[in-house]
Formats: sequence, C-alpha cells, structure tokens
Amino acid sequence: MATSGEGAGPRGESKESLADYAYRVLRDRLVLLDISPGAPLGESVLALELGVGRTPLREALKRLESDHLVVTFSRRGTFATTVDVTELSEITEMRSVLVPLAARRAAQHHGGAMRRDLDEALRAMEKFDEEVDARALLEHDLAVHRLISAAACSRHLQETLVRLDHLVARMWCAMIDRIPPMGDHVREHVALVGAVLDGDADRAEGLAAAHVSDFDRAVRAVV
Repeated sequence: MATSGEGAGPRGESKESLADYAYRVLRDRLVLLDISPGAPLGESVLALELGVGRTPLREALKRLESDHLVVTFSRRGTFATTVDVTELSEITEMRSVLVPLAARRAAQHHGGAMRRDLDEALRAMEKFDEEVDARALLEHDLAVHRLISAAACSRHLQETLVRLDHLVARMWCAMIDRIPPMGDHVREHVALVGAVLDGDADRAEGLAAAHVSDFDRAVRAVV
C-alpha cells in the first residue's frame, strides 16, 4: 500500500528525488528488518544496488540516522541500529497521546487527502481472513498508521508519529515468532478507519488509544 508522496523508483515517472527514493527503500528495509539490526550499510554497495549516486545516498542515510534507524561511527561506517525493547514504555507513553490525537485530527478532516487510500485500506482489511501471514499483517498495520498520521494534516505530528511507529514496527518484527497472532489487533483498524472516514473524532480517538494499549500488552506479555 503506497502512502502519499511515495514514488516508484529513480527511473520511473515519479517526481520523487533520488535521495527520497533511497531513503524510502532503505527505511522500509530497516523497519521490517530486511536489513538486520547491527548490519553494516556499505555506501558503495547500496549506491550500486539502488542505482543512485553517493550524494543522494548520504543524504538518505543522514535522514535515517535522525529517525534512529541507523547510526554512524567515525572511521567505522554506518550500521543499522539495534532493536531495544526496553524503550517500549517510553514510546508507548508518547504514542498513547499522539496516536489518538492524530486519529482525532484525521477524523475532523474526514481523512483529508488520504481519504481514498484509507477507503482502499478499509476495503482490504474487510477481506482479511485467518490465512493472512504475520508479515503481511505487520506491513498493513504500518501502512494504515502512516496514512492516519498523514491525514492528521500536521507535519510535526506526522514526522514524530511516523518515527515512533517505525520503532514499534521493528519491535514487532523482531518478536514476530514470539508474540500471539496479531490478526485481531490489525482488524481493529476496520472500526478506526471507519470512524475517521465518518468524521467521528471522539470514536476515532478512543479506538486509537485502545489500539496502542493493545500492542503494548501483547509485547509485554512475552518480554
């Protein structure tokens, strides 16, 4: 599921810059642990693989470092950050305030520019069955959170929430074989997205708060 402003790649029709393209691709690999925590990110290899130059790649890596997804050490290079589950309490404390706020604002705008994408996400979720694998559920959960953050129409709120949601997604991915099946957790988005599209701000806010708490309990049960 694409989110606003995401292009197809450096050779396509998109207006997406090479730096934005490199950032988007590497961000998703890091969030979903396709790049393992602690793994080195060699510039020459990545530049060749992504088809971009060193300058846009370095710009992307700087952005990823500000997202706490990579860390750069002098004379050693850049590495994917580790997944620190001990940060869950602090992250949950912030998300328990900001995710409901974003949902409320998104509902006040009836989804805004993200309305069509949210509607597509809702229809996709309504077709979910018990056979949906854990990775697909995680990716869908992440995509919906990105859409709601964008629909809140607040750049500062969106930037903060997306960073926090990415850190949470990494925790989920790291423990994907240990936490209980999360199908019901992701299906909570059906009611949440419905409330956003209906413009029911109070309901959207309450459902978002419960959704954050649900994930926190699921992780704490296995750590």
